[in-house]
Amino acid sequence: MTPRRVLLKLSGEAFADPELGYGIDPTTVKRVSAEIAEAHASGVQVAIVVGGGNIFRGVSSAAKGMDPASADYMGMLATVINALALRDALEKEGVPSRVQSAITMQQLAEPYIRLRAIRHLEKGRIVIFAAGTGNPFFTTDTTAALRAVEVGAEVLLKASKVDGIYDKDPVAHPDAKRFPELGYMEFLSLGLRVMDSTAITMCREHDVPIAVFDMTEPGNIVKAVLGEGIGTIVH
Repeated sequence: MTPRRVLLKLSGEAFADPELGYGIDPTTVKRVSAEIAEAHASGVQVAIVVGGGNIFRGVSSAAKGMDPASADYMGMLATVINALALRDALEKEGVPSRVQSAITMQQLAEPYIRLRAIRHLEKGRIVIFAAGTGNPFFTTDTTAALRAVEVGAEVLLKASKVDGIYDKDPVAHPDAKRFPELGYMEFLSLGLRVMDSTAITMCREHDVPIAVFDMTEPGNIVKAVLGEGIGTIVH
């Protein structure tokens, strides 16, 4: 069954040059936006939370020695840059889109207002949530879980570089086992680092399933949004 409303979590990897791993690559953004537009055309309401790791990450070596809160705020601003790039690309695909920021910057984006976001979705617009929760020390994964609950998304789709959740790093360990599905508590007990525990706990408390899938495979964003069950499901 195709979900009616979904929350898509895009990390900074969705914007970066595949070879360099940082910056904003127009070709990569265009591919991602074209897939989102195709999925949106099916009638699914799509909300998006963007990360900013391709520009600045508060826990990175670039932030070494900085006040942690200041570093996190810089990371939030990076997500706004990505959100504006994605909105521009989606509009070029003919998809009406809005950016809502948890940090007020009225010349660039709407302030985050839950009911306004829901209204945009009901009118067929894509809503891109930027600036995290507006508070330091919260990841964009937690933001994605929070926004999914707030707008009533039926599933949280986490786009990653691997085709699901493994018991250990599949790049370093060829014998890593992929889980087709996991329970929330099983995920937490295994100490997996695909998402932080706050995000998982919030989804568990509000019964929002999570699908982790590989966004680098062409067509996978469309499949995930349409509910084709790729990757790993946490429920």
